[in-house]
Amino acid sequence: MKVRSNVIKYGDDVNTDVIIPSKYLAYTSPYDLARYAMEGIDSTFLEKVKQKQIIVAATNFGCGSSREQAPIALKYAGVKAVVAESFARIFYRNAVNIGLPVLECPDATRTIDEGDEVEIDLGSGTVLDITKGKILHGYPTPDFLLKIMEHGLVQYVREARK
Repeated sequence: MKVRSNVIKYGDDVNTDVIIPSKYLAYTSPYDLARYAMEGIDSTFLEKVKQKQIIVAATNFGCGSSREQAPIALKYAGVKAVVAESFARIFYRNAVNIGLPVLECPDATRTIDEGDEVEIDLGSGTVLDITKGKILHGYPTPDFLLKIMEHGLVQYVREARK
């Protein structure tokens, strides 16, 4: 699975409370959640994500509560993938389950800048910074997780039961 776009960049410890503030958790529509994605950290996010659809972040992305609404808000706001130096375990799992591609890449924020165009190959774990002509090596995503990310956990289980 490959994903290509320009980058929105964030630092360490981007928590679920800033990805989707708790006052919006009453919404059940993913499209309603998307309207408030990243409101707690970046008031310009919804404008940025129209042109830059890959988030690159430093360590511990998605820390905080276990709210599944955080990756849902990002996905429905238009984020195609998140690359981070490290993820909070529950955010990573929730992202996989709802079909938001995530890749751990230790050197991501040291090399990639806001606005760079990148192509992510989740299967090989590589990130090509097209703007700089550099290849970064992250951790390859196992095939079974790629299949879950492609369609989401519910569809993956439906297919597996056939």
